[in-house]
Amino acid sequence: MTDLFEPSTIQRQAPPPSRGRSAASKRAARKRKRRRQQRTAFILVLLLGLLGVGGYLVLDRVGSSLAGFEWPWSAQAEDYAGPGVDPVQVEIPEGATGAVMGDVLADADVVASVAAFNEAFEATPGASGIQPGTYELLTQMSAADAVQQLVANEKIQTNVTIPEGYTVEQIADRIASVTEFSREEIDAALDDPQAIGLPKVADGNPEGWLFPKTYSVQPGDSVADLLSTMVGQTKTELESLGVAKDDWEDTIIKASLIEREAKFAPDRPKMARAIENRLDRDMILQIDAAVAYGLGKPGTELTQADLSDPENPYNLYEHVGLPPGPISNPGASSIEAVMNPADGDWIFWVAVNLDTGETKFSETNAQHEEYRNELRAWMEENGS
Repeated sequence: MTDLFEPSTIQRQAPPPSRGRSAASKRAARKRKRRRQQRTAFILVLLLGLLGVGGYLVLDRVGSSLAGFEWPWSAQAEDYAGPGVDPVQVEIPEGATGAVMGDVLADADVVASVAAFNEAFEATPGASGIQPGTYELLTQMSAADAVQQLVANEKIQTNVTIPEGYTVEQIADRIASVTEFSREEIDAALDDPQAIGLPKVADGNPEGWLFPKTYSVQPGDSVADLLSTMVGQTKTELESLGVAKDDWEDTIIKASLIEREAKFAPDRPKMARAIENRLDRDMILQIDAAVAYGLGKPGTELTQADLSDPENPYNLYEHVGLPPGPISNPGASSIEAVMNPADGDWIFWVAVNLDTGETKFSETNAQHEEYRNELRAWMEENGS
């Protein structure tokens, strides 16, 4: 059995530098706020005249909360002509309505008024699909332009893609290479199980618990935020498959073995069954990828001495049962394979073509030896 892992690629969007608001923009924002307060005060006086003393008592209690309110019957929503002045970063919170977005942009002096933003929001197709995140806009934009830019969903973020089968070391290197987090910061977070939300069954070891997928790192996120999101995603996958918490670690270990050994999706459930068949018979698992992980070397470089070394706790040619921990961070298909293994009596598998990853399964040692000879012939033919 060979280590057939092939890393994938990563896409990155580097965040542009953040720039503060100019003094002119701040003065404009203060003027707008004063105008809103003056307009609100006028409306309150008018309402008091209509409602009398009773109305006064009510408005006296709620008046302070109406200071920034844009009344819907205002004659005309105040708006900037645009196109904008200074770059400014704004954060659209999760679950924000159009009105909340308008408040955020008005406070940052991106738009002149909440009312103008609301009008543009209602008039723009796709506005309801604006996503949460950090955007770079300009101060003093027209409300219509601001909404259009948000609809484009061009957020300031770094996308970090973690391929299936990466180890913690590889993940740490990947994060350090595409974000502003240093390797020291990453290692410190990995050494703090509580900070990243590791479950107790992991026993402080993050290997296997950093779920492989693409993650967005927003300005202000910490490395602990990123890692805890990865751990949380692993928990979500396990829970969605109905894995009992007491079985989480063993499930992840088995899935990690499959992740590093399987090339094709149909092979995963068969490997899961072969592992279970061996465990049921108290057989050694003889998985090269585990031996290689324990030695920190590629599976294709294993020697006979490596396979005979009992000092390596991950040497599944010498130690019965599962390794002491996961050997990679498995994806959903490998976890699903563990939970839903194929039906069969297989106890061996071997890749007979190291280029394509074609793998053959067998129920007997004689059949397995036949396939091993097929691999040897391929290696001689290809100079391996």
